[in-house]
Amino acid sequence: MQSSSEVRHWYGFFLALTTAVMWGVLPVFLKLSLEKMDPVTITWYRFAVAAGFVLIVLWRNNALPRLSSLNKHHAGLLTIASIGLIINYVLYLKGLDYLNPETAQVLIQLAPFMVMLGGIYLYKEKFSRLEWLGAFLLFVGMLLFFNNRLDELLSSLNNYSLGVIMIVLAAITWAVYGLLQKRLLRQMGAKQITLVMYTAGVLALLPFSSLGTLTQLDSLQFWSLAFCCINTIVGYGAFTEAMFVWHASKVSAVIALAPLVTIASMSLALRIWPDHFVASDINWIAYVGAGLVVTGSILASAGKSRPGVKG
Repeated sequence: MQSSSEVRHWYGFFLALTTAVMWGVLPVFLKLSLEKMDPVTITWYRFAVAAGFVLIVLWRNNALPRLSSLNKHHAGLLTIASIGLIINYVLYLKGLDYLNPETAQVLIQLAPFMVMLGGIYLYKEKFSRLEWLGAFLLFVGMLLFFNNRLDELLSSLNNYSLGVIMIVLAAITWAVYGLLQKRLLRQMGAKQITLVMYTAGVLALLPFSSLGTLTQLDSLQFWSLAFCCINTIVGYGAFTEAMFVWHASKVSAVIALAPLVTIASMSLALRIWPDHFVASDINWIAYVGAGLVVTGSILASAGKSRPGVKG
């Protein structure tokens, strides 16, 4: 994080809010794309567009990554982080294929907490009281959110429970990526790292992608996919810039609002595209749970701003 003289509060807030909105509406448009296209192919297009954009930006700034300068240790970390991000993208989409967008977005909030737990193990970080309170509220919120589906989750393996498992695994792989990226940032810039990872995703997923299905999309599905690709660039771009100009704890707190954006955007989507979406069976207890998940995420982020911790 930059020195306090370089912190740009309102700009950082705007960027973090942009990220929260982009990530919040993303599951809705991914769901539309999934009507005709499989998760691997959608992910390939998202990686390809993002890689092309970042490549142009770095090339114009003469800042392309020099992988030859990495030693074997860092090259190994970059490889594992790339695999983690690729699996995260695919598993999240596979889970979303079985779940409604609200459920997927609430569940993926586990990812930053797994990063925190990994930070305790790998970087010897310590939880503050606010972080412990945040973790407690998040898990209570999760239980409340799934209050009417707990029996279904625990009694048998069905499409719903399979979707939940995939989103949880996606959260774990995102945490692996996030923890390793923290170490890799000492050797490479954030855009350089993402370029390598996006390019790795393009190469790794190409043999398993059905690129021809692009011609089978109707106009709504095509523009939904286009939005998802742009979302990858804008969402992660705003997030990276926000982390550069503002405090990481505050950025994380604002981004934690994403599930509320998803719930609101789903309500809107049901009115605009009633033939494409079905109302979620979320009761008032589940909405309270979603609120607790968001509150827990915000409190945990606020706990990072204590003195002595780089934020």
